[in-house]
Amino acid sequence: MKRNTVPRKPAAGRRRSTTVTKGELRSLRAELARAGGGAPSRWNANPDDVQRSVVRLVLALVEFLRKLMERQAIRRMEAGTLEPQQIEDMGLALMRLEETVTDLAARFGLRPEELNLDLGPLGKLM
Repeated sequence: MKRNTVPRKPAAGRRRSTTVTKGELRSLRAELARAGGGAPSRWNANPDDVQRSVVRLVLALVEFLRKLMERQAIRRMEAGTLEPQQIEDMGLALMRLEETVTDLAARFGLRPEELNLDLGPLGKLM
């Protein structure tokens, strides 16, 4: 099976590189597409509702990054590169981040499916 590799800058003190297979990329894209739902298609900074629009944009980006970090954590866990305490800490941090995003979205009257952006020809963010 041919692997598509995505070059990544190693973390300080690290020498390992990470590869991502085409299947993993397809899986992530499919998951992100399923999460899209019926969200409004584009970010629109309505002058009457700028604060809500900015929160929607920021939370969409935070949620996207959270999903990427979750995938990386799972990959590292499966590769056996994490200690049990690190797994526990990372899981707890990701759960709290998800709760925070959900809480902030609710405070601004945003549904989870609204935390998705249409990037035009690139498709939806998630």
